Amino acid sequence: MTVIANILIIATISFGTIFILVTAIGLIRLPDAYSRAHAASKSATLGVMSILLGVFFHFWLNEGNFNSRILLGIIFLFVTGPVGGHMMGRAAYLSGVKMWDKSVRDDLAEVVKKKREQQQQ
Repeated sequence: MTVIANILIIATISFGTIFILVTAIGLIRLPDAYSRAHAASKSATLGVMSILLGVFFHFWLNEGNFNSRILLGIIFLFVTGPVGGHMMGRAAYLSGVKMWDKSVRDDLAEVVKKKREQQQQ
């Protein structure tokens, strides 16, 4: 059981570390604030959640201590990470941060235009 537990712990922590590395590379390489926000919110959330899950498994399977606060932290990150990334992207768009010049679609432009027209009336 200890070997299987250690493999599970190492796998989840390694998975999380790889996703955080992908996040760091995405923050450096992606062209605009919207792509960077996507990389930061999605893959960093998954990476930190995986590392916390590995820590939870370590304390539960190796130490015999079931820590519900780690599970609450995982749920909190699962809910707030993507929502925070969405809010930052929306705030950047509404404050006028330009999209990458090779972006294909701008789905929010029509919504913002209609909203501004309604506010002027």
